[in-house]
Amino acid sequence: MSSARPTASVSAPLPTPSRVRSTLDAVLYSSTWLALAALGLTWATFLFWQVQIPWRLGTMIFTATLFLYNLDSVLPYKHSQPVALSGRKSWMRTHRRSLFLLAMVALAVAGSLFLWDGWQHLIGFIGHLAVISLLYSLPIVKVHGRWWALRDFPLLKVFLIAYVWAAVTVWIPALYLHRPLLEPVVLVLFARRFLFILALAFVFDIRDYSKDRLIGTRTFPGVFGVRATKLVALAALVGAALLVPIGMPVHHQTVYLLPLLLAAGVIWFADESRSDYYFALLADGVMVVQFLVVWVASMFLV
Repeated sequence: MSSARPTASVSAPLPTPSRVRSTLDAVLYSSTWLALAALGLTWATFLFWQVQIPWRLGTMIFTATLFLYNLDSVLPYKHSQPVALSGRKSWMRTHRRSLFLLAMVALAVAGSLFLWDGWQHLIGFIGHLAVISLLYSLPIVKVHGRWWALRDFPLLKVFLIAYVWAAVTVWIPALYLHRPLLEPVVLVLFARRFLFILALAFVFDIRDYSKDRLIGTRTFPGVFGVRATKLVALAALVGAALLVPIGMPVHHQTVYLLPLLLAAGVIWFADESRSDYYFALLADGVMVVQFLVVWVASMFLV
């Protein structure tokens, strides 16, 4: 007669704080979180029209965002700027080769999907967004002995960011659904998204306040001060709240205010001394909340 031996239960080891932090850093600083935000905002536009986002288009938006932002993070001149390294910048410098490889893989995927779905007939429209995105950080003209990218022109960079993000996340879905870009509802959605992204873009100008002043980039905080910049950003959010598409139910309008209120809090408490996580996780996370709110409204609020 055999006796059964008790077996010790083996449980998977809990992740250590350092491992959790390493994973979080990788998600945030590789622009994966930001690419998810771009996908979410594009998806939210489709949900407004009660259409599910096509997976190939969603993947193209996600990977194109990964490519552009990781390419920006590995540009040689950015690593030679005379500024103190934050935890984010140190991580990017350490993983520079991996970020470049990720950018190239993302470009291959985005380019393949672009050709697969037959977007070639819109090469002019999508091309101008790509040109703005690339020249945003690539030096194009020499001014007073220093090479300038589009972002270095005084007060311009927040408007470029807002325009490209609004165009990608509103106009591309509209084009996919064969809706005219000048249709009133499309214009309202574009303007609302533009002002929402513009408000959040000011947060990153506040984060880079000292760095931009050191390298000579004139941004809103550097010209008008941090407090005035916050007031302009909050005014942009108010403008976004007032732009309500015709026919949107009142209960949807109320729920859609939540991301704007969260963005207002992030803006008001923004300071360059705050942790990198404040900006990378919270400020970009407001865009993810925007998607979640629209998704919940489309699923549960009729």
